[in-house]
Amino acid sequence: MDPLTLASKREDAAQDSSKRRDILNGARHVFRAHGFDGASMGDIAKAASVSKGTLYVYFDSKEALFRALIDVDRRDAAERLFDLDQDEPDVRGVLTRLGTSFISMMIQPDHVSLLRMVIGAAEKFPALGRAFFEAGPCYGVKRLSTYLAAQRAAGRLLIEDTDLAAAQFMGLIQGSLTKGPLFGVNERPSPEDIEVTVASAVRVFFAAYGPKAS
Repeated sequence: MDPLTLASKREDAAQDSSKRRDILNGARHVFRAHGFDGASMGDIAKAASVSKGTLYVYFDSKEALFRALIDVDRRDAAERLFDLDQDEPDVRGVLTRLGTSFISMMIQPDHVSLLRMVIGAAEKFPALGRAFFEAGPCYGVKRLSTYLAAQRAAGRLLIEDTDLAAAQFMGLIQGSLTKGPLFGVNERPSPEDIEVTVASAVRVFFAAYGPKAS
């Protein structure tokens, strides 16, 4: 392929990526403002500053667009939160930081709104619920399981099933902190509430899986 053709293809790819990013950003704004059922492809096209024809070139339905947005947002969030150094020997510190960051993200109004939206749409479109679950919770548990397996190999933890242990830890750190905001029955937990709950979760986790005194 000659250099001019190659440069042209690269430029087209960059423009395509930029347009797709604009569409996802517009969709994010519309979905958060109107919910899944209330959002329309016309509103999304307007928010993204593209024509409906262009929008349908990239996404053939509102469901496909919502799923793509979930994949991008949840995977990016999970990669940031679960960027765990397998060689870090301070396991308590790693788990404490993870727990604090995770709960702080879970109780953000934007995230709570997204959870409600996904739950509301999942009955009619179960594939959306599955996509959210796989891109967020499942992906995060898998990353944590990999970290725990490394700590087991280093003799810092005694765990038979790291997938199960990872899921247990994610349940422990949430305690009663995330359900209240989700159902709108109380105020967001304070940093002190999060600190206490995460510290307790780490203690319970180490009581089950920490090295045993000889």
